[in-house]
Amino acid sequence: MSTPADAKRLSLFAVVVCALAVAAAVVSFVNGLWVGVVWLLLAGLASNMAWYYVRRARALSRREG
Repeated sequence: MSTPADAKRLSLFAVVVCALAVAAAVVSFVNGLWVGVVWLLLAGLASNMAWYYVRRARALSRREG
């Protein structure tokens, strides 16, 4: 069973991946490469994962507390 600290760590990791994917998308589009669309999709996925793990951490902390 995971702990709230694990879920918080995963949500932070997902936020970092999201920010890096957005930066990569910007660089790709500035250079005229359409691969930036893939980076945007990855950013959306990472954003959804971050929200999921934030909600999971809150639920686990409420359950323990």
